[in-house]
Amino acid sequence: MSALKDVDDLNAAEARDEHARLAREIATHDKHYYQNDAPKISDAAYDRLRQRLEAIESRYPELVDLLSPTQRVGSAPSGKFGEIKHAVPMLSLGNAFNDEDVADFIARIRRFLGLGDDEPVVITAEPKIDGLSASLRYEKGRLVSGATRGDGASGEDVTRNLLTLDDIPENLPGSSWPDVLEVRGEVYMSHEDFALLNSRQVEAGKPEYKNPRNAAAGSLRQIDPAVTARRPLRFFAYAWGEVSAPLATTQYDAVERFKALGFPTNPLMQRCQTLDDVLAVYRDIEAKRAALGYDIDGVVYKADRLDWQERLGFVARAPRWAIAHKFPAEQATTLLEGIDIQVGRTGSLTPVARLKPVTVGGVVVSNATLHNEDEIARKDVRVGDTVVVQRAGDVIPQIVRVTDPDRPGRAEPFQFPTRCPVCDSQAVREHDEKSGKLDAVRRCTGGLICAAQLIERLKHFVSRKAFDIEGMGTKQIEAFHTEGLVRQPADIFTLRRRNDADEIIPPIQEREGWGETSAANLFNAIDERRAIALARVINALGIRHVGENTAALLARTYTSWTAFKSASETLSDETVRAEMLDIDGLGPAAVEALEQYFSEPHNRDMLDALASELDIQNAETVASDSPVAGKTVVFTGTLERMTRDEAKAKAQSLGAKVAGSVSKKTDYLVAGPGAGSKAKKAADLGVETLSEDDWFKLIGEG
Repeated sequence: MSALKDVDDLNAAEARDEHARLAREIATHDKHYYQNDAPKISDAAYDRLRQRLEAIESRYPELVDLLSPTQRVGSAPSGKFGEIKHAVPMLSLGNAFNDEDVADFIARIRRFLGLGDDEPVVITAEPKIDGLSASLRYEKGRLVSGATRGDGASGEDVTRNLLTLDDIPENLPGSSWPDVLEVRGEVYMSHEDFALLNSRQVEAGKPEYKNPRNAAAGSLRQIDPAVTARRPLRFFAYAWGEVSAPLATTQYDAVERFKALGFPTNPLMQRCQTLDDVLAVYRDIEAKRAALGYDIDGVVYKADRLDWQERLGFVARAPRWAIAHKFPAEQATTLLEGIDIQVGRTGSLTPVARLKPVTVGGVVVSNATLHNEDEIARKDVRVGDTVVVQRAGDVIPQIVRVTDPDRPGRAEPFQFPTRCPVCDSQAVREHDEKSGKLDAVRRCTGGLICAAQLIERLKHFVSRKAFDIEGMGTKQIEAFHTEGLVRQPADIFTLRRRNDADEIIPPIQEREGWGETSAANLFNAIDERRAIALARVINALGIRHVGENTAALLARTYTSWTAFKSASETLSDETVRAEMLDIDGLGPAAVEALEQYFSEPHNRDMLDALASELDIQNAETVASDSPVAGKTVVFTGTLERMTRDEAKAKAQSLGAKVAGSVSKKTDYLVAGPGAGSKAKKAADLGVETLSEDDWFKLIGEG
């Protein structure tokens, strides 16, 4: 029984709040998993979080924002080792959780590549090892470096540690290898070796490892390689990064090449001709799971043809040509001891169940989401109930159902507060303008007077992908806000001036935990961010539906802060609104959010104060040396050499702006057969119309 509303039934407000909660929780778990090697939830539960979030983003693409895990991989390197930048990013995988998801994955490949129904889509299938990803770089057949995945762009230099693994050759045999070869795979520990390691830990009076994945990660990331050498680590090769010459023409043959070079590869990997074959392999591997002797958490599918992989490319953190089919999650039963109300950055009041701690799949759970007051009423959840908890599919573990609703002496139904527990402002449920229905989420009306909202907005403002002010983290924001030093973003940039003018008493350098050097470092770090990219500023504002991707899109379109602000302040003008809505990739919810935000006088005052402290730099055009950089392009009709999605992606990679309709601002209309009304409008407006062949000649690929 599902405890969640179907994503298709979520209204915009419900989707906004659930997306924000999911993203924050996943970011926290990424840090626990990738940096600390100490996950707080199981892989199955984590992947359910991602599945729910990705489904919401698919329905509401405007929600893709700074905190979205779909825009990043893993977590930044911990800093304990040197850093190695990956020549080719180490990406993560999208997830499938049922047969329909797998069928959709294959259908998406067909659709993107424009394949006919009779064209076979050959897929490789192999176990998804639950270990630590690593990349091995060989030059002239010799291992020169090895790194963890890290954040996908760079990882930790664990070369010396990797050299201690028997499965990893220092020199490749023979001479049939590319001069540059990056072999990628998974470092793991077998169940038998894990049990022996933990028995030694107990004998030595040291804490046991929670699971083999943690043990493998902790063993590989030992400062002393001699410690790693004593740990029974193993390696499976299954992918590659930079190569100076092709390994093969298919995924399967490339992995076979690894085997010939002396790398262990998984013997269960198979090549599948049909969807039925793929699902049969999944069920076979699932049946063998307990007897494999090492942990797996699903099966990975990849398009076998490497030329198709090249065409399919990537979206954000994952390739289009691969997916992980995960195994099911787990449940447990426990006592609900209380219900707490948390206030989010947008003022949403979220109920969280306090549980008697229970272990679900090897991880202790003490909290679970209750979503909103309607969900509490629907499930009739009360304090003192025994509940079924599932660690899957929500921001934190979810309550599925009550097991003893008819017991005598049961508590009264929970009364959801109508006032904010932080600022005591009224908490209301708004009506959705589109549906006319009452919003499921109750919100604090305190706005900027509500500490819970303001602090979270300021944290977002200084976060890594916003202003990224070194030394201005969560603790500093909370302290400066509590002490009244920072009440709005502009206050951050006046700190030095106020401090030097003795307006801050005692001065920052004399406060506990500070000194002359640390205060000066903070002021310098703030000053370094006065000159800032337009996209970062837009993203930092924390406007609903306007996250990192949308901010970048707006910056590329309007180029300057003045132009962006002017457009956002005049969205009541039908022409201005239509032009913004015509930006390919920008949804109406984002436009509405911008209109609402910039219509508020206090927001405009705040922005004026902020802008007066900054040098907001105009957006740089991507691929500025391209013949279509900065040009507005519309595609219409049937394209024959590539699909519409491929054409748009190519144009954007060359710095062009892709629009959905023709206007007087359109530079080129690329028209295939069946162009219709867009071709006529282009002719009427004098817009240059190109055939598909003309387009390829223009961009130098004719």
